[in-house]
Amino acid sequence: MKLLNTTILSLMLVAPLAAVAQSSTTPLFDQRQANQEQRIQQGVQSGALTQREAARLEKGQDRLQAKEDRAKADGVVTKQERANLQRAENKQSARIYNQKHDRQHDFNHNGKLDRPRGRK
Repeated sequence: MKLLNTTILSLMLVAPLAAVAQSSTTPLFDQRQANQEQRIQQGVQSGALTQREAARLEKGQDRLQAKEDRAKADGVVTKQERANLQRAENKQSARIYNQKHDRQHDFNHNGKLDRPRGRK
């Protein structure tokens, strides 16, 4: 009987811990990462991003992933860690936007910058 009570008690303690561990996942971060990757690929395909810009942005995406991995390392992503991840994502999103909308283009995909024509 004592063994049964101990088992039930331990299950009651473990169940909430499992719920906390499951809530420490970052599905919104993962979805946003996928969206940003897609934006980079679309920029390369359209020529709005040069290969060099895309490589730099991909490296930034890798840094974001490493930051997420460090946050998840202890099994719990705290509120502060989530805020830091979101802030880093916001900065990376702005970088993607700025690189896609600058005057450096490779519309013909030859690896060289297409210079805008001067005013006539």
